[in-house]
Amino acid sequence: MFFDINNTPWEDLGDGIKRKIVGHTEELMLVHLNFDKGAIGHPHAHDIHDQIGYVVEGSFEAEIDGEKRILKKGDAYIAKKLAVHGAVALEQDSILLDAFSPVRQDFLK
Repeated sequence: MFFDINNTPWEDLGDGIKRKIVGHTEELMLVHLNFDKGAIGHPHAHDIHDQIGYVVEGSFEAEIDGEKRILKKGDAYIAKKLAVHGAVALEQDSILLDAFSPVRQDFLK
């Protein structure tokens, strides 16, 4: 029922990215993603998931359907299902808080 950021370990995804699942229901999931400078969230699309990425720390070059923007702390992007999206971290320890609907079952394995 509660998330304690200091007592939840990071899961190393490789290539300079790690994550912590903040919490989820069947319809909603929040995930912290920490990026090393230059780490790439490669462009991809989701068949069933809407996603919002909120910049908690640092900055990113985000791309949605071919349009690129620089996002800083407090900014966000919205990637509806089927939208091709990706991001490159511009600073060390840049952090996104990603919201997914519905829950990403592949993250729960």
